[in-house]
Amino acid sequence: MSQKILVIDDETSILNTIEILLRGEGFEVTVRTSGRQAMDEWEALSPDIVLTDIRMPGLTGMDVLGAVRERDPEVPVILMTAQASLQSAIDAVNHGAFYYLQKPFSNADLLALCRRAAETRVLKRENVALKKEIRRRDTSRSGRPIGKSRGFIEVIDLAETVAPTDSTVLITGESGTGKEIVARYIHTLSERSEGPFISINCGALPENLLESELFGHVKGSFTGAVKDKEGLLAAARGGTFFLDEIGEMSPALQVKLLRAIQEREIVPVGSTRTAEIDVRIIAATNRDLEEEIRRGMFRSDLYYRLNVITLHIPPLRERADDVPLLVEHFLEQLGGAKGPPAFDEQVIERLRAYDWPGNVRELENALERATVLAGGTRLTAEHLPARVLQPPAETLVSDKPPENPTLEVIERAYVLWVLQAEGGNKARAAEVLGIDPSTLYRKLNRYGVNE
Repeated sequence: MSQKILVIDDETSILNTIEILLRGEGFEVTVRTSGRQAMDEWEALSPDIVLTDIRMPGLTGMDVLGAVRERDPEVPVILMTAQASLQSAIDAVNHGAFYYLQKPFSNADLLALCRRAAETRVLKRENVALKKEIRRRDTSRSGRPIGKSRGFIEVIDLAETVAPTDSTVLITGESGTGKEIVARYIHTLSERSEGPFISINCGALPENLLESELFGHVKGSFTGAVKDKEGLLAAARGGTFFLDEIGEMSPALQVKLLRAIQEREIVPVGSTRTAEIDVRIIAATNRDLEEEIRRGMFRSDLYYRLNVITLHIPPLRERADDVPLLVEHFLEQLGGAKGPPAFDEQVIERLRAYDWPGNVRELENALERATVLAGGTRLTAEHLPARVLQPPAETLVSDKPPENPTLEVIERAYVLWVLQAEGGNKARAAEVLGIDPSTLYRKLNRYGVNE
């Protein structure tokens, strides 16, 4: 790919000569006669190399050097001057100039210097990309959300695929499944990882306060607005903004959020001026947004704007294989410097058989309670909350089948037969029955077969 060179000089004859020379070498050349004009158009020009004269009206070459260093310190800046001195050359290098070129110079010298600058630019880009990839792989290995169940792994794999993009992501799942953890994981693996990760719970604030938090406000826009305040969408520039419980947002705010996502700009409360935002949006909800749309509580256009990539985190009751991993993780955290407490195997059996309506958050709280009650001793099932130990509120099936057995009795007999045929191996029995292991544990618990 050809390198883009921005040449700045107030003498058009020199500009024309340099432009012809560099184009002949395959460079993509843009010329400007003013440093101010070049800096005003910086984003649009996006050069790989800057070649600028030092003595110019308005912004000097040294001013341009400083401005470029602020915008992108990786861009090589070559300074040209006819009034060269040792001190000016030293000052230029100390301020980050790639090279100090004295006029008049030969075409061969200029071309050789530009080639070196181009090679340096490529090497720096590759170095940055390599560091990002190393950091991404390290983070992927060490910071990956915990779980090995098939459904959860599929979600995390998809999260890792979309993380390097800037696409909007919608994360769905029951309360406590870890939606914010997945959102933070996406941010960590993204190109915006150096930027901030800012989150807000849309259901935790009243509408007027939520609007001010999201979009900011100007002084005097409402009672208590004693000074201008930057909104969180603007404060998250260069990073990721996580909208938790997006389904709780009022229809009026949904309209403003939709405009912010589409136009990439916001209007602070009480202001008539727009402000640009540079942020990736990740939203999450425990509601069925399609049902909310049918009820007229959620805008379909906002839903389709958010629903570019959807990640649905399965509930913990469908992730029985993840329970031992999560138990180990939480107990290690709770143990601190002492290390994780020991526990009976029955603890895992009980935890796997429970439905976990509060999901991973409820599991963490249950383990914290058990650790406190154990007081440094071995964890047993007795330390678990009563709700975890109680069987589901369903009628237990009698061991003696009636003359006309019900479907439930037949099912019980078949399940136990398969379990016996598999030598008591619950995982293999669940696979033969075509059900999730957690479902099998609940059935056995209902049947009164726990061992």
